[in-house]
Amino acid sequence: MFGGVVPYIPQYLQIRQKQTTQGFSLYVCLALLMANTLRIIFWFGKHYETPLVVQSILMNICMFALVQLCVTVNNKDVLVTERRRERVFTDFDPSFFWNWTDFTSYVEFVMTIAALGSMLMYFLIDYSAFVETIGFMAVFTEAMLGIPQFYRNFRNKSTYGMSIPMVLMWSTGDMFKTSYFYLRNTPAQFFICGSLQVMVDMLILCQVWLYRENTVKKKRSERNLNL
Repeated sequence: MFGGVVPYIPQYLQIRQKQTTQGFSLYVCLALLMANTLRIIFWFGKHYETPLVVQSILMNICMFALVQLCVTVNNKDVLVTERRRERVFTDFDPSFFWNWTDFTSYVEFVMTIAALGSMLMYFLIDYSAFVETIGFMAVFTEAMLGIPQFYRNFRNKSTYGMSIPMVLMWSTGDMFKTSYFYLRNTPAQFFICGSLQVMVDMLILCQVWLYRENTVKKKRSERNLNL
């Protein structure tokens, strides 16, 4: 239940210590919030292991804490230096989606998705195709959570700012989780997408090795600036 949350503790501490979100993609939080919200909704249509439901609740709490920290740090840098006006969810401006300056906006967005999903599940719970689709969307979204981080690393040609312990714990946790899905005969969506998630983790770890020289250069550059 707690294994899914633990990998994000090093990233949280790193952001709080360095007061920068550089290298960490906030879309990772979006992917996990959507995945676990859908997984909770899926449980009402098809009961699966209770510990997995509790894990989803804990993960959402963890992601909200991480989002709150990132918003606070980003606001300190952007609003003070650029004097940019606040951006909120109720602006409904697609160009600022998931880039709001108000933490409440992130909560409002997730709660809106949860309310719509719950309402659909209530009315369509007898349609197995719909229920199974929600389950697939939940685990597939979670399986893709590493893609934003992978893309950010690829674009920067560096893994600077990304917590390597976080990714290592991602990989370890995902391997144990996928094995658990297989041994406990959970719905097929869980095992298939869990395996895909492990593959994405391995690709990110490959980037750590591939971009190691650029990462070292950026670390040296930051150290020289601080001096």
